[in-house]
Amino acid sequence: MEEDLFQLKQLPVVKFRRTGESSRSDEDGISGEHEVQIEGVRTELEPVELGDGAAVPKEFANPTDDTFMVEDAVEAIGFGKFQWKLSVITGLAWANAMEMMILSILAPQLHCEWRLPSWKVALLTSVVFVGMMSSSTLWGNISDQYGRKTGLKISVLWTLYYGILSGFAPIYSWILVLRGLVGFGIGGVPQSVTLYAEFLPMKARAKCILLIEVFWALGTVFEVLLAVVVMPTLGWRWLLILSALPLLLFAGLCFWLPESARYDVLSGNQEKALATLKRIATENGAPMPLGKLVVSRQEDRGKMRDLFTPHFRWTTLLLWFIWFSNAFSYYGLVLLTTELFQAGDVCSISSRRQEVKAKCSLTCEYLTEEDYTDLLWTTLSEFPGVLVTLWIIDRIGRKKTMALSFLVFSFCSLLLFLCVGRNVLTVLLFIARAFISGGFQAAYVYTPEVYPTATRALGLGTCSGMARVGALITPFIAQVMLESSVYLTLLVYSGCCLLAALASCFLPIETKGRGLQESSHREWGQEMVGRGSHSPG
Repeated sequence: MEEDLFQLKQLPVVKFRRTGESSRSDEDGISGEHEVQIEGVRTELEPVELGDGAAVPKEFANPTDDTFMVEDAVEAIGFGKFQWKLSVITGLAWANAMEMMILSILAPQLHCEWRLPSWKVALLTSVVFVGMMSSSTLWGNISDQYGRKTGLKISVLWTLYYGILSGFAPIYSWILVLRGLVGFGIGGVPQSVTLYAEFLPMKARAKCILLIEVFWALGTVFEVLLAVVVMPTLGWRWLLILSALPLLLFAGLCFWLPESARYDVLSGNQEKALATLKRIATENGAPMPLGKLVVSRQEDRGKMRDLFTPHFRWTTLLLWFIWFSNAFSYYGLVLLTTELFQAGDVCSISSRRQEVKAKCSLTCEYLTEEDYTDLLWTTLSEFPGVLVTLWIIDRIGRKKTMALSFLVFSFCSLLLFLCVGRNVLTVLLFIARAFISGGFQAAYVYTPEVYPTATRALGLGTCSGMARVGALITPFIAQVMLESSVYLTLLVYSGCCLLAALASCFLPIETKGRGLQESSHREWGQEMVGRGSHSPG
């Protein structure tokens, strides 16, 4: 007996804190760190710390006690066949980049065919972003109130319907309204990231979200290649119709999508959440955690005031400016690329504009084969942008990744002040687009991680809405201001990104190596110090 007691004394005791909870429960006031007291046995706790990005040990992630949370189940089941399927389906929704890339191709075509002045061409681009801006918060609210799957399916089907109708627009006013309705639907597509992130284990989350961003890059490349084939033969109407193909594929496959288990638990649907987790475990060939699924305290979901609590106020305001700057600079560069390639280089663009005005205010030039080739090269920069972001985001963190992306873009914009030739121009635009797209992708990783489940979709939706404000303004900078001064235009973009780099550094929360927060009533603290038993009090 004495020998057994001596061995028992040598056993380590584990101190733990449940994932996503603070060290103090605000319901029962009991300390989140529980100790096991045995008479005659030392009670000093030995903390189990995890390094950044380290996997949760199986003895904690796959517990044998009587309760577990959704976070525990997602970590225990891990990444597998289910997540690969989810990656492809949500990626198809993300390929709506085709609907955005088409703006830079459609604008010069309609300018020539319908003899549109430059302000009407800019308005055609801006109306898409008006639709996105006005709907992003609405789609976020729908996703928090009625489910991520519901909001995503409705927004994609809406975009598909009006995208195809746009190809039949007889006059300018019709296409203006229809493209605005397309933009209204696109505003809800970022909710695919919310749904996707809530099924990912912590270690794989950043990499996986960045990998579905590859579908955005594929969409932009496919749009340029489609334009090369379709525009000379079938025209812009068929280009608009065929650009809806990825969304059509999504519409056929979306019946497979499950609702987020985190959302179901928060809304009180415990059985549905458990069924979803069992389905994931079956498809991945992994065991479910033993015990009973703990139901979170039900909260009001999708409330704007929750974004401005003391914990999140500063984060929300800084993120709004970061998203604004991302979209303002990214879409500005897309539109500038077409203008600069048609001019040949930066220095000749002003003189070229003056010559065009002297001839006729409605003089136009169609995109040439060389323009499409250079457009394709700059579009391909999306891929190295993903790879660079993928490599650094878990090394230096989300905040520094965004700051670095803004700084490189700003530097490349300033280099365009030099009278460089077409080849150097292409290289600078390639690098600038790679990094600004990488910054955008880092923001898509950071934003769902920083907000709790109750406001995650709304937080992402409002950030997306602010991004559309930037995208709404940018055509009047990249197309209208450009007529007055190319240097002032470049200075605006460069200055905006410098400020965004500072905003990224001032974000109060770094989410690298943290789990997703479930409740907005807990302190923000995602450190996984180990997984122990939890008793409901």
